[in-house]
Amino acid sequence: MAKELWRPGNMLYPLPVVMVSMADREGRYNIITLAWVGTVCSDPAMVSVSVRPERYSYPILKETGEFVINLTTRKLAFATDYCGVKSGRDVDKFKEMKLTPLPGTKVKAPIIGESPVSLECKVKQIIPLGTHDMFLAEVLAVHADTAYMDAQGRFHLEDADPIVYSHGSYLTCGEKLGTFGYSVRKKK
Repeated sequence: MAKELWRPGNMLYPLPVVMVSMADREGRYNIITLAWVGTVCSDPAMVSVSVRPERYSYPILKETGEFVINLTTRKLAFATDYCGVKSGRDVDKFKEMKLTPLPGTKVKAPIIGESPVSLECKVKQIIPLGTHDMFLAEVLAVHADTAYMDAQGRFHLEDADPIVYSHGSYLTCGEKLGTFGYSVRKKK
């Protein structure tokens, strides 16, 4: 096997691509698309989002300490891209993309109605890291679209056709290869 040595960089791809919704102190809504997001802890449920300080959304997140992570799908791909390249300084992204803002139950930030899963989050810590600051947040509530629940009450996100981000491209997730632990499960 031949491998080429590159300079240090972020090559952890693909990444979840999400739309993070928020409300400023005056109640104006905004959405930012992020791929620098991740799970941090299970108990308490915590996540991280990393944002450049020069982004329009940065002071909103810093001042309010609240946001909602909305998972994205094939149907939301165009809106996901739009909300990542247009600034909330200039446009109302909910209006332009015909997205439905729904009230959160724990935060003032809106949920995107079209998203299959939305996580209401409260910032616990902001860590300056260089080009981005990381917002560590506790997940206060999770909203799951009942359209993806089966008769046994199991949620099937794969039916929503989620998307990921890799090197400037949006991709669908592909086929299911197995479930957690399948490599050690006893054969029947």
